[in-house]
Amino acid sequence: MEEMKQTEKPLVPRKYLLTFVLITSLFALWGFANDITNPMVAAFQTVMELTAAKASLVQFAFYGGYATMAVPAALFVRRYSYKAGILFGLALYAIGAFLFIPAASRQEFTFFCLSLYILTFGLAFLETTANPFILSLGDKESATRRLNLAQAFNPMGSLCGMAIASLVVLPQLISDRRDEAGQIIFFGLSEAEKAEIRLHDLAVIRNPYVAIGIVVLVVMMVIALTKMPRTQGNHGSSDQSPCECDQKSRSRDYAVTLRNLWHNTVYREGVVAQMFYVAAQIMVWTFIIHYADNLGINKAEAQMYNIVAMSLFLCSRFISTLLMRYVDSRRLLAAFGCGAALCTLGAIGIVGMAGLYCLVGISFFMSLMFPTIYGIALEDVDAQDTTLGAAFLVMAIVGGALMPPLQGMIIDQLTVMGHPAVNVSFVLPLICFLIIIAYGLRASRATT
Repeated sequence: MEEMKQTEKPLVPRKYLLTFVLITSLFALWGFANDITNPMVAAFQTVMELTAAKASLVQFAFYGGYATMAVPAALFVRRYSYKAGILFGLALYAIGAFLFIPAASRQEFTFFCLSLYILTFGLAFLETTANPFILSLGDKESATRRLNLAQAFNPMGSLCGMAIASLVVLPQLISDRRDEAGQIIFFGLSEAEKAEIRLHDLAVIRNPYVAIGIVVLVVMMVIALTKMPRTQGNHGSSDQSPCECDQKSRSRDYAVTLRNLWHNTVYREGVVAQMFYVAAQIMVWTFIIHYADNLGINKAEAQMYNIVAMSLFLCSRFISTLLMRYVDSRRLLAAFGCGAALCTLGAIGIVGMAGLYCLVGISFFMSLMFPTIYGIALEDVDAQDTTLGAAFLVMAIVGGALMPPLQGMIIDQLTVMGHPAVNVSFVLPLICFLIIIAYGLRASRATT
């Protein structure tokens, strides 16, 4: 009877429903930023005439912002409140987006990277705040499933970003137009002609960031005018400062928190698994365009394959949330890791459209990984240590900054032992998925 009562508890209690909806909208906002940025690596590579390795510094700047700001964001939230962290994060997001205006006028790649770096300061605040906040909005037993549901709205934002990149940005790029032989015309033009095209194309790249900056300001005003409820239990509080709501959390020394987190094996390994997951996700979604380009597909058409991949990712996230009612999340994580690894092997070994289809299929299996690793890692973390614990899980997003440049360096080799280098480069995501499988299995054994 007791088990039946637990299963009858709502995933999100009615008193938290409005807050859940508002905070879930933030997942879509950072999904948009993530996935309109991924195809920009290929766009910058052409219009700024960069190597794949240098163009992938876009991802280094983007995900490096998470590494820089995740812990300061956690300390800010711990000192003030979830709501203050969200508002500050939205402000930084908007500032970074609007910096694309001077970046485009100056036509400097470094300025674009700096703009993305500041923008992701805001995303670090939002992710450090929103993920544990969602976990706190209901029963601890359903926390991981609740986070998977909220994270399902992240790919909705991602799909919007991809659609705008594919249907609005990439088709307008003059620098990507090709001749009848499939060769890019831009590279054969004079410097004066290139400069004119570069001015046009950078303005095209700038516009969606300015538009999302305006949307972010509107969301910021709505949240500023909405009272957030106080939530207690395993994952902290929201509208009030944690210092006001939890005197024990206030007095706990940071060294004690760090020691507790370090000695929690499932948490510690979860941070490592999260770093490799984000690295795999960014590599799969960034270099799908390069993979398709190697098959003679232009950027705009190649981005459509990214949209299919994200659609699979979105559908699978709802499916996996449902499956978690019946299958242990740790075992499900390991099973999906195996599926992703098999698809990656297909992308590496098969040269042709079948390899591209395998690459697209990886996204189905990646869907549950981020929120599930996040939820498993924090499940047995003390309530007073959750804010800082969440920060290190967000900081692990730095994996998306470190590994794409390495993959870009492999792709720049063109061929490796007679095999297309772009295919070989997906050995890096394969390694990441093997680590995730190991984490799922180890975490499962830790609970038995």
